[in-house]
Amino acid sequence: METLDAWIDRQYRHAARQMLRSISPVGIVKTRPGFDQVIRPVPGAVVASPVPASYDPDPDYFFHWYRDSAIVIDALRLLHGDGLAGEEGLRLFGEFARFSAALRALDGRSLTGASDQWRARVAPDFLQYLRPDTELARIHDDAVAAETRVNADGTLDISNWARPQNDGPALRVLAILRWMRCASVEPGLQTACEGLLREDLCFTRNHWREPCYDIWEEERGLHYFTLRVGAQALDDGADWLETRGEGDQARDCRMEARAIRERLDGYWRADRGYYRSRVLDSGEPSAKELDIAVILAALQAADAAGTHSVCDPRIHATLDALDSLFEADYPINRGRPAGRGPALGRYRADRYYSGGAYYFSTLAAAELCFRAARAGGRSALLARGDGYLETVRAFTPESGDMSEQFDQRTGEQSSAKHLAWSYAAFISCAVARREAQDGPSTQSPGPGPSPGSAP
Repeated sequence: METLDAWIDRQYRHAARQMLRSISPVGIVKTRPGFDQVIRPVPGAVVASPVPASYDPDPDYFFHWYRDSAIVIDALRLLHGDGLAGEEGLRLFGEFARFSAALRALDGRSLTGASDQWRARVAPDFLQYLRPDTELARIHDDAVAAETRVNADGTLDISNWARPQNDGPALRVLAILRWMRCASVEPGLQTACEGLLREDLCFTRNHWREPCYDIWEEERGLHYFTLRVGAQALDDGADWLETRGEGDQARDCRMEARAIRERLDGYWRADRGYYRSRVLDSGEPSAKELDIAVILAALQAADAAGTHSVCDPRIHATLDALDSLFEADYPINRGRPAGRGPALGRYRADRYYSGGAYYFSTLAAAELCFRAARAGGRSALLARGDGYLETVRAFTPESGDMSEQFDQRTGEQSSAKHLAWSYAAFISCAVARREAQDGPSTQSPGPGPSPGSAP
């Protein structure tokens, strides 16, 4: 039987090839006949899935999501460090930065009033899915940064969706700053990155107190994930501003980051032993309080130590609670072999497609263990992380292809095929494992430049 190390090596390379298909997918044309749309992607767009589905039955994920794209571009940085995406990786990063900067010029007012002729070309059955003029007219200037997603050709999404969503700018700050720390960026791209960083930091600083939709685009409120990545973006942004001699701006960022962390301290549920994932705008309790989004937040923030980091005992208590939840709820977790961890989903009673386990959820659990092991040197965490990876291995076909979910009863893949986030999660998890095996570090266990060869 193939060893876990050998499988990780093979899967890492496959994940790299497949994830790259979603970045600047200019060779793919996506049609949406009901909306009278032909989408021809432009360089820099990152689609959540390169498969042009239309809820037939797979979902239409041929959009540039702000959140997903930043996570994928951060994983691309790791491939760049490994040599699996050398000059190509730097080129794709540049295209992403320029594409993202260009989005700031979008203006929904151009789609309303006298310019509203496009509505007449939409099929009658699809009119119910269109955004109203009043909503489109509000999309300009910094409101564009809360759009959640845009078309891969750089145009506004005209369909109804969960908006606003405020995590995208913060995630983009984190990804761009990490790239700028580890790669040589030519002056023109440097200018584009700096302009984008300023816009995204300003947005995060000004809007973090405002309710928005959660990471899953389902409930409106103040969300652990959005707040946590916002705090880290402001802290990292402050470091960058200080290097440029902009002390006043840096102090403003740090002050807001501290305020966010103080707010997050109140998300701990001592009576239940986990960080709650949200406080709803309605004031009502949410059935989704226990959510893998909290673990994802700790990974994206990538702090070395302290509260709300990969070393926070309360983050690990939250993972323990998620283990217990999905061990009880998912049939595929019952009677599993020794040495295999539970497959994890998003939250209890998820009804999206199979409502099953997600590759990026289970990989996040593994990565948390590896990151914490690197910071603290605990071998038990390495073994626990490998247990989650063994589960991912068990439910990944021989081809290595990864969809969004695998069914909680059968283990069969479901939802979007070739989800870029699934591949990105595998890449970052494999790198975290390699770094943990190299031994404890006094530096941040967050994603940094990778060693010179694949695991």
